[in-house]
Amino acid sequence: MWAVLVEELRKYYGPVKAVDGVSFEVPLGEVFGLLGPNGAGKTTTVETVTGLLRRDQGRVLVLGFDPLMNPSAVKSRIGVQLQIAHLFPRLTVLETIRLFGSFYPQRRPAEEVLALTGLGEKARVFVDKLSGGQLKRLSVGLALVGNVEVVFLDEPTSGLDPQARRSLWEVILTLRREGKTVFLTTHYLDEAEKLCDRVAIIDQGKIIALGKPRDLIAEHFVEKAVEIPRSEVRETNALTGIPSITRVSVDDEKVTLYTLNLAQVFVDLGQLAERGYLALRNIVVREATLEDVFLKLTGRRIRD
Repeated sequence: MWAVLVEELRKYYGPVKAVDGVSFEVPLGEVFGLLGPNGAGKTTTVETVTGLLRRDQGRVLVLGFDPLMNPSAVKSRIGVQLQIAHLFPRLTVLETIRLFGSFYPQRRPAEEVLALTGLGEKARVFVDKLSGGQLKRLSVGLALVGNVEVVFLDEPTSGLDPQARRSLWEVILTLRREGKTVFLTTHYLDEAEKLCDRVAIIDQGKIIALGKPRDLIAEHFVEKAVEIPRSEVRETNALTGIPSITRVSVDDEKVTLYTLNLAQVFVDLGQLAERGYLALRNIVVREATLEDVFLKLTGRRIRD
């Protein structure tokens, strides 16, 4: 049985096709990532799959049940963290966790949830006194408190500082070790590479790639990536037409070159540097990433 099964899902808002024929399956025990820029359809997909929104077309099963036809069979077995949380402002963090735990037939101890989310010191603090990052961590904790089989996390680390992000990564890895299924949306592609068994990349309401992160990278790239700060490239046009460079990407921060012949590209760049077209003070060589895959498939970076 699939944890989540989606076939030809469509959700429209007038002429806007927020989700336009999306299909995927999520096996039990998998960490599955839905990746894409803001406005790509990630949140609409989550809210439709969990039954918070009524779909226009398509088939959705969560743990074998249609969330619209059998909502009670689904709600007691899933946890959902949404980007915007509407909680009781005059309850404390501990009271909120205990309240949400009471909605489920089995639950994690509130103290365990506090420890998982790093909110132990905030247990007696009122919800309306929490910072944005603390509120985000509480929302994640409320998705976990029911000790559920499938956890939906909609951009759980958005807006968090790097330390808090990595703490939540550990929570997700803990859920995987426990055999839970995690459905994660994010626009942090490094996060997806670190956490997800498989990912689907969505753009403008359509899935444009689906698979294991390393397989998607291998499918679309055998090149190495060479990064030069944009401030050190005086003439980007000089980089085009060089046989050792297969592709050039330019943004405000850096110029990224893709090459199959790393040794030759350094020779060619050295010649350009001698002619004054660029400097080579802060050059970086790296493997291709999911960010490169998204750029190749869409022509832009995920946060553009």
